Amino acid sequence: MTEVTELNKKFGIGNQLSFKKTPDKQVIATINNEHASATLALQGGHLMTWTPTDAEPVVWLSSDATLAPGKSIRGGVPICWPWFGAHQTQADFPAHGFARTVQWQVIDTKQLPNGDTQITLQLGTDNIPQQLWPHATTAQCEITIGNTLGITLTTFNNGQDDITISEALHTYFAVSDVRNISISGLDKCQYLDKVEGMQQKQQSGDITFASEVDRVYIDTEADCVIRDPALSRQIRIGKTGSRSTVVWNPWIEKSLQMGDMGEDGYLKMVCVESANAANNQVSIAAGEQHQLAVSYQLESI
Repeated sequence: MTEVTELNKKFGIGNQLSFKKTPDKQVIATINNEHASATLALQGGHLMTWTPTDAEPVVWLSSDATLAPGKSIRGGVPICWPWFGAHQTQADFPAHGFARTVQWQVIDTKQLPNGDTQITLQLGTDNIPQQLWPHATTAQCEITIGNTLGITLTTFNNGQDDITISEALHTYFAVSDVRNISISGLDKCQYLDKVEGMQQKQQSGDITFASEVDRVYIDTEADCVIRDPALSRQIRIGKTGSRSTVVWNPWIEKSLQMGDMGEDGYLKMVCVESANAANNQVSIAAGEQHQLAVSYQLESI
């Protein structure tokens, strides 16, 4: 019995949730229910798309995104774990950790009473590169697809010593044109400006875009709202267990260097990442766990 056949037998939910293999042998879950549709790659536990019924896509996936073994996918919701950005002491370790490029296992699926679909994935010690992370740690990601998209990332410290992690749900949101949107919720927050050599600055008013933006907002648990007048909508981003918010758009020059953003892709996306980064790293005591949870929903304007 093939892997996909086994997954469909054990975890498939009729026409609502099924698994298939892409030509390059990546396993994808496809979810369709009365509220929304979504696609999910088991490599990286990577939600690629989420589109509420009768709406434009909310989670952006590059038209040039590739699904290749060991490579991260441009767009969707990459899981940055167990560190965010560059490793603090090992320059040759992969940026944003390894969770987004290794295989996750499906451990549960269910149809909820309200019609939502839930899938839970686990990153166990067998799939964690011990040379990169020699700790007794597992991670689970529970994703709920409905009118609201919910994602909960849980880190379990199964060892005898405390561990410290940094992390992010690096979500790419689809917008009509990044030059014409604004993001509220971070007024007066302090941020580290990565474009300006990690200078610490204070946000004044809403965030708008006319050049590269790469900022780590610290000590904030606030909701953020992406206001998009051309689509007559706003995207509300709620979070718990997160003390940082990262806002990113690479703009023209950097997007051309990436090679997988798609033509003018940078205009169609903005990343608003719920995170624990910089001085908001999380210490998890032996035998304890930490949860970072987000909820995304559309609102009309």
